Amino acid sequence: MFDIGFWELTVIGVVALLVIGPERLPGVARTAGVWFGRVRRFVSSVKADIDQQLKAEELQKIMAEQKQSSGLHEIIEETRDAVESLNQPADYLVKSESNRADEAGAEQEPPAIKQQDNVDKS
Repeated sequence: MFDIGFWELTVIGVVALLVIGPERLPGVARTAGVWFGRVRRFVSSVKADIDQQLKAEELQKIMAEQKQSSGLHEIIEETRDAVESLNQPADYLVKSESNRADEAGAEQEPPAIKQQDNVDKS
């Protein structure tokens, strides 16, 4: 708001004391304080109203954008289609490898595990 320092307030107080007088100065200061408080409350309420209107407009814009964009169901379907299209080449490779193994006539057995006897050498 205003940038009023200590010396400016001192000058205003001395001028007010000389012009208004010491008898009426406390009443005038009280009245000025009440009016200053009312002005501050009015300004803060106007700011709050403006902020509320801006937020409401932003919310309406967001809602309009969401209405125009594709729905969640469509996004899920597109994702599912993409995953299925990625799985098709993998399924083809697995089937072709199993066909090659069948054509060879023998499936490879896993190598036997040799067990070692633990003998205490004393």
